[in-house]
Amino acid sequence: MFFPKRKRVLALKKETSCGAVIARQTETGREILLIRHMNGGHWAFPKGHVEAGETEAETALREIREETGLLVELDTSFRAVVTYSPKPGVMKDVIYFAAELSGGSQQMQAEEVTDMRWVALDASDQLITYENDRGVLKQYRAYCAEK
Repeated sequence: MFFPKRKRVLALKKETSCGAVIARQTETGREILLIRHMNGGHWAFPKGHVEAGETEAETALREIREETGLLVELDTSFRAVVTYSPKPGVMKDVIYFAAELSGGSQQMQAEEVTDMRWVALDASDQLITYENDRGVLKQYRAYCAEK
């Protein structure tokens, strides 16, 4: 008797990270902070994994401080979500808020960040590596235009 092979269905592991599009106002205009992530070498916004018991906002604030040394005022009215699969069997949501620089001392987290730059808002999409992050920037620009 012939029995067809059953396909093994793998349960997807779900991951969540939070971060922010961080902005500051300078004499020459609005700038946003981009970091070059050690893992993959891509340019994007600061973000990191949610730890047990943390809210999304708490994660974003902690990760920004750890990766950049900066303090920000978080605006949770802006919320952009990017979903992708970083590796087989894993789906990841990255939640981005808007943030305004409020203090701290700029310092890269050596274990996770290889470079950081303040870039003019209008030119920042040229440095961002992934299209989904450029989409977040587009949503952020539209949000700022409505305010």
